Amino acid sequence: MTDLTYRHNIMGINSLDFFIGIKGGVSNGVRDVYFVRMLGENTSLLSDVTTLDECMYREMKNGIKKYHRINSLPVPTDAKDAEKYGGIYAKWQAERTIEFAGRNLSPDLEQCMATACTRIVEYYTQSKGNASETMIKNLVVKIFYWFDQIDRAVFTNWDDKSNIKIIASNVIKDHEYLFCLFLTFLGCDVLLIQNQKDVVVADALKAFSKEFVIGGFGNGKLGEYNPAILERKYADMQRAAETNRTMNNINVSAASNTVSGNNMNSGGMNRLVIPEHPGRKKTPAPAAPAVGNIRSGNASTANQGRREKSFEELAQLAASIVLIAIHDSTGEVIGTGSGIMIGRNGYILTNNHVASGGRFYSVRIEDDDQVYKTGEVIKYNPSTDLAVIRIDRVLEPLPIYNGKDKLVRGQKVVAIGSPLGLFNSVSDGIISGFRKINDVDMIQFTAPISHGSSGGAVLNMYGEVVGISTAGIDSGQNINLAIGYENILPFAGGFMK
Repeated sequence: MTDLTYRHNIMGINSLDFFIGIKGGVSNGVRDVYFVRMLGENTSLLSDVTTLDECMYREMKNGIKKYHRINSLPVPTDAKDAEKYGGIYAKWQAERTIEFAGRNLSPDLEQCMATACTRIVEYYTQSKGNASETMIKNLVVKIFYWFDQIDRAVFTNWDDKSNIKIIASNVIKDHEYLFCLFLTFLGCDVLLIQNQKDVVVADALKAFSKEFVIGGFGNGKLGEYNPAILERKYADMQRAAETNRTMNNINVSAASNTVSGNNMNSGGMNRLVIPEHPGRKKTPAPAAPAVGNIRSGNASTANQGRREKSFEELAQLAASIVLIAIHDSTGEVIGTGSGIMIGRNGYILTNNHVASGGRFYSVRIEDDDQVYKTGEVIKYNPSTDLAVIRIDRVLEPLPIYNGKDKLVRGQKVVAIGSPLGLFNSVSDGIISGFRKINDVDMIQFTAPISHGSSGGAVLNMYGEVVGISTAGIDSGQNINLAIGYENILPFAGGFMK
């Protein structure tokens, strides 16, 4: 394993969702991690954390992320614990190596832990000024003890790109805070929920974490994180989902204007799979109508003051659509997709089924010879099949339609994407219907798309994004589906700057 430099908080975090969705990349020996303090509480905090536990446990079971919430950080008092962790400390002190008996940790992780301990002791002695050997041993023994309390699945098959989220609550003392900092040097993103009081540590240590405020301090107590209970809930959910799929399997021909799930290929345009929503409450965009309720009507009212563009002008907007190559862990390209520039600071909207399929991505932009590699998945939602990735470049984003007027059947649209890897192909068509599939509202349109168009833009004649191409039905001619702006706005609105 190459020694890494850890860079903390390259981006600001301002919500639980943002913390969970963001993923730090690894580039040129630098690993981005996040260490955040969420201060105060609001009326939904306790229920939000419970929902978060259930959501993250499911994602861990499905191999998407690894997660643990620390209930408490008690001081070890048992003589056997003192002997066990004191022995690990002695080996580390003498050889700067770590070995946890019975844990079967990878050599790379043990090396990373040994280096992390050295860093933490340096920061501790700098903040104390006169830390004795006994004080240092007390700190390091606690770190080893607390590490051993974390769910062992979290560090199974660990590598320096592992996506691990750790949450702790009301961390006050410097030893507890330093343990959380230690976890960031193992590549973990750590969130401290400080709803009762902020940490009390030296300013130099506090500077490693960034804070955001959700309310005033209170006395709310978070529920226990109990993997056994979560496992039972997960098993119940799986049984219920299987029953629901059996009872409600969509298997109607394309001629009847419904979608057969088996008709969607698993290439660059993945078969449409929209799992059960993982417990989050989705906030609808202001003034945005539900697609499933849209019917024919007059679409001209809100268009005053804007000018419809010609097809030639719309085609020029392809400069804001990117080609995304998806790489596996060996660096091989395993598929391609498309993406839409939505924020000047490098933010690109694509499909979750594009972003979730690889270890990192190569992004190509029209009239730019550089290939931008990134491993940053900033946010994703399997339910609506949306994701945001980020590259290190200033972009020219496309506007998202604001929903002031209803979309209507027969309305002209233009689709831009990279079908079969053919960079930024442009096609035109009309909106042919509005569908609801597994409780997700979708736009059906006729502009031709093919495998690789996933994540491309569906534009109205004003050059505004009304949808993001998500699926096509191979057995149906020009039967294509897009996730509409109603889902895009609340999901990605915070990145549109």
